[in-house]
Amino acid sequence: MLRSICLLFAASMPVMAKPVVDNNNFNQLHSLIQPTEEETRWLQIPWRTSLWQARIEAAITGKPIYLWEMDGHPLGCT
Repeated sequence: MLRSICLLFAASMPVMAKPVVDNNNFNQLHSLIQPTEEETRWLQIPWRTSLWQARIEAAITGKPIYLWEMDGHPLGCT
């Protein structure tokens, strides 16, 4: 019974055509997937990769250190 209902539901759904990317719509699609200015604000932060250099700079400028540390496999947090 449930299988019949599922098949009936699936048969009544409209079939969506596979989108085609070509020279006519590439620029429009490309612009849709680009991050916004708000989403890339973090790139404007002058991040430091050396904790020692960050400590020296923080001591000179009197600013705190924000430490973002992750554990796990370097190719993906596990």
